[in-house]
Amino acid sequence: MNLLQLIDLAASGEDGSRQFKSDIRNAESLASEMAAFANAEGGIILIGVADNGSIPGLESIDVSRINQLISNAASNLVRSPLTVQTENILLENRNVVIVLTVPKGIDKPYFDKNGVIWLKCGADKRRVNTKEELRRLFQISNQFHADELPAKAGIDALDKLRFRDFLKKTYQQEYPETNEELKKLLQNMNLATDTGALNLACVLLFAERPEWIVPQFVVKAVRFPGNEIHQSEYLDIEDFTGALGAIFEGAMAFLMRNMHKVQAGRGINAPGTPEIPPIVFEELLVNALMHRDYFVSAPIRLFLFDNRIEIISPGHLPNNLTVAKIKTGNSNIRNPILVSYVAKGLLPYRGLGSGIKRAIDAWPNIDFIDDHDGCLFTAIVHHNKIEGSVESSVESSVEIDNPVLEQFRLNPELTLHALAKTLDISLRATEKRVANLQEKNKLKHIGPKKGGYWQVL
Repeated sequence: MNLLQLIDLAASGEDGSRQFKSDIRNAESLASEMAAFANAEGGIILIGVADNGSIPGLESIDVSRINQLISNAASNLVRSPLTVQTENILLENRNVVIVLTVPKGIDKPYFDKNGVIWLKCGADKRRVNTKEELRRLFQISNQFHADELPAKAGIDALDKLRFRDFLKKTYQQEYPETNEELKKLLQNMNLATDTGALNLACVLLFAERPEWIVPQFVVKAVRFPGNEIHQSEYLDIEDFTGALGAIFEGAMAFLMRNMHKVQAGRGINAPGTPEIPPIVFEELLVNALMHRDYFVSAPIRLFLFDNRIEIISPGHLPNNLTVAKIKTGNSNIRNPILVSYVAKGLLPYRGLGSGIKRAIDAWPNIDFIDDHDGCLFTAIVHHNKIEGSVESSVESSVEIDNPVLEQFRLNPELTLHALAKTLDISLRATEKRVANLQEKNKLKHIGPKKGGYWQVL
């Protein structure tokens, strides 16, 4: 670094990767600053630069003292010890600025001598205060992962039929005859803890009712009218629960029934072909279910608009991954147990790191937003209404694009229970869709509640 570069840095002010110190006399305070940088992406400390960006520098007598203090702090007051670098920049007044470079840590988390873990928070630092933050630090260093967290469920929560079929299909192995044998098998398969509790991966993949154990890890889908989020107006809505395989199938069905269709010369009553290839959503959904941050207690959300589909996953890209890197096939396994079992056929998985690239190859008009502040990763699939789509015709829209109206036109006496079964959605979701159509005066019920019929307006 030369003097001009130093002046530019000082003029830019402090931020998450750069800090100013006019002088340093407390080795313990410096050690905590080093630990915070090492627990983040690394950074530099300019010693001899004031908080306001002025550059008084250090006299020569202070330089040797501070260098000794730096060595002591990095070697003895940070655990694990850090290897830092210093560079002396000579000022015009013959004073010196020490540029102290702290690398991104490879043995996270780093503690100060009192056992406190420090994190960068903008230009400042703060203590780790929650278990979630601590777990995430261990996750980043590949020492601990969310999918191995013990869940509040024992082997009695296992879906015996699903797990039996998996054992037979994948390992040609019979289901254990006793609970003790089952517990031992689950432990050997890295699906249960030493105490016999199911871990999160096992619950998500093989539990009978995962939503009873971890209700936050579901998929919530909404089809909005227009191109903006509405507080109370929607065309379709449904929550998807169960094992990951069931969640995937339900979410895919939701996407396909709300997708723009292209008739491509077919008859008016023939089902159209989805404008966007289904493989695009297969890859993006599998990616969301496998690689989301399960330390964040929030659902995956599917938002469908007239001009785009958004798949919003809790957790930003891990470690040093960027949007540019994932587009070229780079990946980082956040949930290794889940990935290992999904790769055995539990979801349509085609190889680590290839999903995003395959989705882009099939439909290039996709944007990705990696929101570190909001701790979210969003895939936005853009599409436009095109000539020949079923939405371009009022008649075909009534008969094809809205399956509720289509079913009532075919059978006006259809009950809501029968409609839910026909559409393969929950009764609650069916009732909401019907009520929404009634509010918009597109559907009317004639006669008594039992024995009447439906009229498409």
